[in-house]
Amino acid sequence: MSAATLTAVPAAGRDDRPGLARLTLVELRKMTDTRAGFWLQLAIVALTVLIAAAVAIWGVGPDKQFGSLLGATIQPASILGPVVGVLLVSSEWSQRTAQITFSLVPRRGRVVAAKLLAGLAWSAVAFALAVLAAAISAAVSGVEGAWDVPAGLVLQDAAYVVIQVLGGIAFGAALLASAPAIVLYFVLPIGWAIVGSLSFLEGVAGWLDSSRTMDQMVNEVLSADQWARVATTVALWVVVPLLIGTWRILRGEVR
Repeated sequence: MSAATLTAVPAAGRDDRPGLARLTLVELRKMTDTRAGFWLQLAIVALTVLIAAAVAIWGVGPDKQFGSLLGATIQPASILGPVVGVLLVSSEWSQRTAQITFSLVPRRGRVVAAKLLAGLAWSAVAFALAVLAAAISAAVSGVEGAWDVPAGLVLQDAAYVVIQVLGGIAFGAALLASAPAIVLYFVLPIGWAIVGSLSFLEGVAGWLDSSRTMDQMVNEVLSADQWARVATTVALWVVVPLLIGTWRILRGEVR
């Protein structure tokens, strides 16, 4: 009697996991999987179109120029987009799906990277929608000099949307809870702006107050000094909470 030889089939290693591109697509899908995410993004689309239509109908003079229109149509994405970013990260914990996610993808850093890439992709789509709405509104309006806008200003508008969305992701990662992250994302900069209005903090506020440093991005082409102030503000309100959040996600216990 001969014994059959059994050949063991090596199990898939821990590194045999979905690629980063696929993970990014999964994270993009998560943005609309929840009812809150779906209606939030639908509201952003509706508000973007509504703003463009309102300016085309009731706007006057420079308001109908493409540059001004674009500065207006990116506002829904820049104001509500951070909430999308917060939910993208914090919903893993509020809905208790983090354990499943990290079981399928043990390398947590890849999940964080996929969420950041999804945020960038979402920002690109939102900005493209704002550009399209502004362009149609400017074309319909037909005012003189409607297309006289510096290319640098358009790029700044795109960067403005990206920074806001990444800020939401950063706060969501730092707190891992939707409500506190959303509240603090909006309240902390406002609180700092109030404190920064004190005369002895005027110099510091000029570098760290986002209402002073970043709002100019949609109004004028920034100088080197203004870009330095924007970079300092981003370091405080985006990079620092993102580093804290990444550390929490990589090292924290998942329940």
